[in-house]
Amino acid sequence: MRVLITGVAGFIGSTLALRLLARGDSVVGIDNLNDYYQVSLKEDRLKRIREAGGNRFAFHKLDFADMAALDGALRGEEFDQIVHLGAQAGVRYSLENPQAYVSANLAGHVNMLEIARHRKVEHMVYASSSSVYGGNTQLPFSVEDRVDHPVSLYAATKRADELMSETYAHLFRLPLTGLRFFTVYGPWGRPDMMMWIFTKAILAGQPIPVFNKGEMYRDFTYIDDIVSGVIACLDNPPADDGAEKAGGSVKPHALYNIGNNRSEHLMKVVELLEESCGRKAEIDFQPIQPGDVPATYANIDAIRNDLGYEPTTSIEVGVPNFVRWYREYHGA
Repeated sequence: MRVLITGVAGFIGSTLALRLLARGDSVVGIDNLNDYYQVSLKEDRLKRIREAGGNRFAFHKLDFADMAALDGALRGEEFDQIVHLGAQAGVRYSLENPQAYVSANLAGHVNMLEIARHRKVEHMVYASSSSVYGGNTQLPFSVEDRVDHPVSLYAATKRADELMSETYAHLFRLPLTGLRFFTVYGPWGRPDMMMWIFTKAILAGQPIPVFNKGEMYRDFTYIDDIVSGVIACLDNPPADDGAEKAGGSVKPHALYNIGNNRSEHLMKVVELLEESCGRKAEIDFQPIQPGDVPATYANIDAIRNDLGYEPTTSIEVGVPNFVRWYREYHGA
């Protein structure tokens, strides 16, 4: 297969590209390499993909929210499937720069749907988010739950992506699968996420900001498990058979949670980071932030039953793996 990946220089996108190349696929990658976080990390991820893929990897630096640029760059490219991971990420940043989310997550998603439609791709898998569950209090979160009350603009854009995808599956019978990711972490992760922020601060002897006085629970999902789920979905497009899919659609459109199926107390993760870093954390307890939710927990019955997905990496294994990589990457 030849697979188009947006956000290929990102955390999940780069890891997915390496896995696809390792199994013999070819990859066309798109990324605008924006400066939401350090560009050097994105460039280092791209270097790894180029070294692994050789002439089986093609890269286009562009903003997929720009339809003219996207269409022009892909005019000479052939691809069978799309994994659309590119987006403006981050809950809190959406309070500061809403236009970035409108551009990347709304206009950009429609552009990718149009590319998939006109190229008649076999399947497009796209990134949604556990954030769509908003203020839901019933745990674990299930794909059958209502998701009508997002608590951040980021979450609202991801829910909008799901609704637009349902429309394209209905009108154009385009096979689509949306993935609600739960707190992804691991080597080559993002500097704006908790695992990186805490590790950096602990190693530097600086305080870590712990929100909601530590009463936070997250379904931490290791990157290798996430990518296994993405590939399982990619290889199994939803059928256009009128049967109800995960998430409730009777069109060729499925929605899955991808999580570790365990909700971990934040302070337990802090303890694991302390052990891995070899020093105690100085904790700065703060109130919960606007747009945050106190707990996430993925019900993965749908993807487990449909595709045999089973996460295997506990935080007791994954957290030390991340800290080890972080030290190596920074020479710490």
